[in-house]
Amino acid sequence: MFYRRKILLAFFRAFGSQIDKIRMQKLLFVFCQEQKKPAFHFIPYKFGCFSFQANADLLALTKAGMVEDSGNEWAVNPEKNGTVNLSNEDEMLLSDIAHRFASMNKNQLIRYTYLQFPFYAINSTILKQNLNTSEIAVVQSSVKRISSAGLFTIGYEGKTLEEFINILLKNNTLLLCDVRKNAFSMKYGFSKSTLVTACENAKITYCHFPALGIESAQRKSLDTEEDYKALFDQYKRTVLVHTVETQKELCHKIEVAGRAALMCFEGNPAMCHRSHLADALLSIVKPDFPLIHL
Repeated sequence: MFYRRKILLAFFRAFGSQIDKIRMQKLLFVFCQEQKKPAFHFIPYKFGCFSFQANADLLALTKAGMVEDSGNEWAVNPEKNGTVNLSNEDEMLLSDIAHRFASMNKNQLIRYTYLQFPFYAINSTILKQNLNTSEIAVVQSSVKRISSAGLFTIGYEGKTLEEFINILLKNNTLLLCDVRKNAFSMKYGFSKSTLVTACENAKITYCHFPALGIESAQRKSLDTEEDYKALFDQYKRTVLVHTVETQKELCHKIEVAGRAALMCFEGNPAMCHRSHLADALLSIVKPDFPLIHL
């Protein structure tokens, strides 16, 4: 079993056999903020901090019969759960978190996380129910709302879905342009359906332009700098030449959004076609868009 799922099961031991779903996210968030290496990452969501990975893991535990989904609560199944052992460090941290927060109800935890970690409340739909006017102002100022035009590129290699979304949010990215040939990934969160959901909840528009991608078969056996150069030279001679109208369509979306990012897998933009696509797009768009590789 993944260690992070053991952490989830340990929460039922620390906080009771039934835990409200929003309360679970808040308790787990506080725990992860104090871990040296967080088991989960979170994004600003409609009720504050939220981990898609934690939610997916709880659903997996539900399918395994170890946890039950009762609508607004997660409930542990004692018949299918034995003793869950965490590291000594995490056991001590969980005990401390339970001591400090077990008496807090859902609304108290919401208010606590909003005040202590205002960035994660920026997309909350329940701000007014939990914070006063001056506290809301702190939340709204926790992220810079940059209005100037900009084109970014970003790869999700080595990032969780939540880390990826947070980078976009902190750069006030309004449009995410997926330029993979196939919007599918073995890495959780980066297949199209999950990514679309995450973007929608982060108030980022998602679009997919598969025609601007590279066939996966062409990316095999890339071992040297010369291999990459040959691949990208071919990309510029073929795909970029044959998709001018598609590029113009994408440029229009970028100009309307003002701040947009091209996404693919590779962490290093020099190893990805998105860099060459970005150069091609900047030769089409009318405004002076700065190009930044995130």
